[in-house]
Amino acid sequence: MATGRGRVLKQHWLGFLALNGPLHLGRAGQGSAGAAAGRAWASGFRKGPDFKFAVSHTALRQSTRRGQHREKSHSCSVSLDRMPSEILLKIFSYLDAVSLLCAGCVSRRFYHLANDNFIWIRIYSTVFSPKRSNWKVNSLEETAVSVSFLSVEDKEPGYWKKEYIAKQITSVKAALAQVLQPVSPYTGLPVKTKEALRMSGLGWSIILKDKSGKEYIMQHVDLSLNDTSVSVMWYGKSWPCVAMLSTLDLSGMTPVFMDRYNPPPQNGPRWHSLIGKYDLSQLTESTVIGCDRLVQVFCLHPGLLVGLWKKDGELAFIMANLHFHRLVERSTLGSATVPYELPPHCPCLDDSPEYGLYGYQLHIDMHGGGVFYLCGTFRNLFTKKECIEDGYVKITVINFKNSREHLPLIGKVGLPWRTNIFDGFIKSCSIMDVTVLDEHGKPFWCVSSPVCMRSAACPSDGPNFLGQTYYVDYTDMEGRVHAELVWIEETEEYFIVNLVLYLSVAEINHWFGTRY
Repeated sequence: MATGRGRVLKQHWLGFLALNGPLHLGRAGQGSAGAAAGRAWASGFRKGPDFKFAVSHTALRQSTRRGQHREKSHSCSVSLDRMPSEILLKIFSYLDAVSLLCAGCVSRRFYHLANDNFIWIRIYSTVFSPKRSNWKVNSLEETAVSVSFLSVEDKEPGYWKKEYIAKQITSVKAALAQVLQPVSPYTGLPVKTKEALRMSGLGWSIILKDKSGKEYIMQHVDLSLNDTSVSVMWYGKSWPCVAMLSTLDLSGMTPVFMDRYNPPPQNGPRWHSLIGKYDLSQLTESTVIGCDRLVQVFCLHPGLLVGLWKKDGELAFIMANLHFHRLVERSTLGSATVPYELPPHCPCLDDSPEYGLYGYQLHIDMHGGGVFYLCGTFRNLFTKKECIEDGYVKITVINFKNSREHLPLIGKVGLPWRTNIFDGFIKSCSIMDVTVLDEHGKPFWCVSSPVCMRSAACPSDGPNFLGQTYYVDYTDMEGRVHAELVWIEETEEYFIVNLVLYLSVAEINHWFGTRY
């Protein structure tokens, strides 16, 4: 009886496979599914009827899914490869400009089809249609568009795509220039820089290059907007080995097509504008500015902060500090390999013998993690020819001997940092923003960089200060900043008792047309 029941069950099972196999499997899947089911049936029958059904059904379901997956993937690849160009062009004609550019990145064939002039001239004429008024039509623009339609075939492939992108870039430049036109009398910088950053959809990326030429591109994770600068952060778990890295490129990243009312798509095409190049071989003891129990931080000019884990010496985070002066232009108007060049400066001649030595204004901030420790503006700064030494003009901002000019630093001075897992606080480090304006209120020297307080070898000689003395220094090709601070034990705060600004004589001669 057991043999008879097994034969009947086997016949029913084979009949079930014959009925359901062709409906769910392709030809390639029927044999594998039948063989798997047969093997499962044989082993299951020897181990009991309940186990037999469960194993057979599972094997059939898995093999069926594998057959369906292979058939679907095979059919999709064949349909895309064999689809006529006319049908693809018809599909592309329904896409917008951003989607069309993305489609052109799929393959070489898609790239050539996505350059079709008939598609792009339709997009061009829709966005940049002739301007109409209630009284008349600009017949010249209308005639130009109609002639363009007649000469589509005479243009090389991609001509109208390039024309559309070029005109979009021109419109973006005009819109940003209008937003950045109002200037603050206190800082000499555009008042609406933050609005311009938001409107342009501007972001920043770093490109890490190893010694073999391989590139690792990372988009910024977080940023902090300050009064005159922005601090941009990168951190994550998939950093390349720092010993294999050679250089770092910092670039601005903006959507190809700007929409001031809608946020840009996350995966849309973007322009890259090179801001600066950094040599990662300079991560040595000479560039260390601070540490805590987890990380050690290095400063690479201009304004780059690199944090390495103390345990293994690998990358923990990277911070770029960018001053607002010409930030939008530097982040949008350069190319992927060439940075933006500032427009040539025309000096304004003056008959005064002390021209270029007076009328300066200094705006200085010290902050960290959105907390400001110092925010000061100093006007009518001047010096004399006798104070020119070693190629620098010395301007005293806060005099050591005048206690009424001394300023306190508010709060616990330090630089907070964070990653996906850990965070910390590096004592005595901060970000210093320096904005120097000339007598006409134009930005003369602007910089944003990490700095640290280093203890002096000897204490201050002032009669009212008995605490430890610290120095804060920053130097580049255009100028220097030297600050002397004293730690007051009674109130537990730092006081700036001396602040000196050094401006390059060569930069002054270039700016004012003088010959000091």
